[in-house]
Amino acid sequence: HTRECFVVAEEGADLAQIENDIKTMPNYFADYDTTVHFITEEELERDHSGIPHGGFVFRTGVTGWNKENKHVIEYSLKLDSNPEFTSSVIVAYARAINRLYQEGQTGCKTVFDIAPAYLSPLSGEELRAHLL
Repeated sequence: HTRECFVVAEEGADLAQIENDIKTMPNYFADYDTTVHFITEEELERDHSGIPHGGFVFRTGVTGWNKENKHVIEYSLKLDSNPEFTSSVIVAYARAINRLYQEGQTGCKTVFDIAPAYLSPLSGEELRAHLL
């Protein structure tokens, strides 16, 4: 996994320090091959204002008595606006937690604990009518 950062630094800023601070940021950049590009504000607006993001995730597995059947699941992500997508996901999980609370559920939940239907603003009936 690689990460590429485009930074508009203030005039007179210590670019080496900024690059080091980014590349050594724990739990975000430190464990990845990270490249830092210093660009002008005009370049940021012209070339990077949409903040796109994307990637692929592959999961493989086998089934069968002798593990003779091989399977691959491929997920693809192509976003025009990573911040907009991320905020939508956060809102969807907030909606899900509210629904769970209304049902009397409390406590810590992970994304694996939340049924997809809880993420949608549609009712179960609407989901079945339009997505099945």
